Formats: sequence, structure tokens, C-alpha cells
Amino acid sequence: MHKSAYPQKEFSPEELETLRAKRRVRRIISILVLCALLVIAAMAGLFAGSYALSLADIQAVFAKRLFGSASVDVPKVAEVVIWQIRMPRLILAAVSGMALAVAGVAYQGCFRNPLVEPFILGASSGAACGAALSMLFPLLFAQTQLTAFAFALGGVALSSWLARSRGHTPPVSLVLSGIIVGALFMAAVGIMKYLANDAELREITFWMLGGFHHAGWSDAFAVSALTFPSALVIWALAWKLNLLALGDDESRSLGVNPSQLRRILLFFATLAAASCVASAGIIAWVGLMAPHAARLLFGADHRWLVPASGLLGATYLLFCDYLARTLTGAEIPIGILSATVGAPFLLWLIRVKGRELYVE
Repeated sequence: MHKSAYPQKEFSPEELETLRAKRRVRRIISILVLCALLVIAAMAGLFAGSYALSLADIQAVFAKRLFGSASVDVPKVAEVVIWQIRMPRLILAAVSGMALAVAGVAYQGCFRNPLVEPFILGASSGAACGAALSMLFPLLFAQTQLTAFAFALGGVALSSWLARSRGHTPPVSLVLSGIIVGALFMAAVGIMKYLANDAELREITFWMLGGFHHAGWSDAFAVSALTFPSALVIWALAWKLNLLALGDDESRSLGVNPSQLRRILLFFATLAAASCVASAGIIAWVGLMAPHAARLLFGADHRWLVPASGLLGATYLLFCDYLARTLTGAEIPIGILSATVGAPFLLWLIRVKGRELYVE
């Protein structure tokens, strides 16, 4: 038997427990730092915009709205800008980033593929097709969220079915199947844009670029109501995602039904991603970048990956939204900014992990 040329250090049980405790403390500190970054990004978003606000204005509005303080004199314009425009926009941006990032973690864990995310797997394009149908035929598809979810779930299922070969799903086949399914859905959206009138065409076109300029409290509440429960379910099943990484046979031997677990995780991941796409449009690459950035900080344990990815995705989209409102006089669509960073990141990922993708 081959022996390593380098001697392996053996740790006593006490030393191993000390190492685990130190690693746990480092991870907790990292989570707290990510929470602080999220708060800083949200505060920066409150100040970003053409209407200048002071810290006193923000404190006064929050005191009046949250605590019912009637003694505080708040300028009416400042109250409208903060509470009716910027706050729902920030909440929608943060929750959308969390939804896409957590969905990306779940997809990558289920398929054991580092390149899948809602956009690549066909979930985003499927949700876009369902939302476009709802815009074009509101009498037939009255519920935009429900229609987007149904088409997104169909896109993920079709991509998985097309890629499956002899009982398993090769990584490259899954990516190619997702691209094909996404192209089919986008072709359907193109047909609907061709049939739409000027007002409908403008609505669909701007919506597909992605953005939060139209955000209201109803959008923020709707996406939050679907994203937070979905993220909690995925986090609760994170330890089983760790078992999926060992393979289906090993998972079964440890008491986990891999097929049933995948169906549950894919359902809730697609529900979160579809709610985001239905409200904010197509925002790509967040579900790819946030999980990989979280792995650099926390390793491969999904119990830490899920919350860390959610925090990173939320902070990243808040940062993109800040740039969208401040870089130029006109607002830049979020989808353009996320693709500007995401496409080079995908090229880097293929170069670094390309060899792993061709392992059947």
C-alpha cells in the first residue's frame, strides 16, 4: 500500500474539540460581519438618490412609522421618499438577493454541480415566460406569482429530465440542458413580445432587464412571504444536503431518501427564485456567485453555506441597486450590473473547476 511521504499529524480528542470550537467561533464572527455589511449596504441605499436626506430625517421617519411618535416633525417629502419609495425598494432588493442565493445553494447541492443556478438551470427564464404570459393575458393568468412559479418549476424539471442519462446527471449535460430549456422559454417570450402592443412590449422589455424601480410594499411583502419560509426549510434540511454530497448510495445507507429530498429542496428553491423573478425581473448570476463566495469563507458545510449565501446575495444586490441609482443620471437596470460581474466570474469558475465538470 502506498504511504504518503509526509507524516500525518494525529490529534487527540481534546485537540480536535478545540479546533472545532475555534472554527465555530470564526464562522460565527464571519456571520456577524456579513450581517454588519448588510446593514451598512441598506443604510447606504437609504441615502442614495436624487433627493438628499439627512440622518435626522431618517430617524424621524422611523420614529413616526415604527413607534407612532407624533411629537416628531417630519417633512412630508422626506417621509414619502423614505417610507414609500426607498424602504420597499431596499427590502425587495435584499430579499431577492437572498432568494436567488439560497436557491443557487440548493440547486448546486441537489445536483452536485458547481455551475447551476436559477438562471443557468432554466428557472429564471421559465419564470420570465410565466410572468410575460400574465402580463399579456391577465384574464387567463391572473396570478403572476403562481404562473411564474409553475413555469419555473417546469423549467427545472425539464432541464433535469433532459440531462439525466443512465440513472445519473452529468454536470456538463445539466448545464447544456439548462441552456437549451432557457433558450426555448426566451423564444416564447420573444414571440409574446412580437404579439404585444406598444404598452405591453415596453412593460415586458423593461421588466426583463431586471430592477426595483417599481417596488412597492405589496411587492416586498409578497416576495418576503415566499422567500423566508422557503429559505428556512432549505436551512433546516441543510445537514441532509451535506449527505447528498456523498452520493445517493451513501445517503440511503445513512437513512436519507435522495429522490424525495431533491424534490422538496427543488420545490422550495424554485418557489423563492420564481417569486423574485416575478417581482423584479431576470437578475442573473447572483445564485452562482454568492454560494461560491460563501464556500471560500465557510467551506462546504451547508449548515453555514445557506445563511452565509443568503446574506452575501442580499448585500450584493443592495450594492448593485446603489450603483444603479448613483453611477449615472438615469437608473441602470440591475440585470446589466449583475451580468457585468457574473459573466467574468463564470469564466473564472470554468477555468478553475473545469476538470471537475467532466467527471461523469
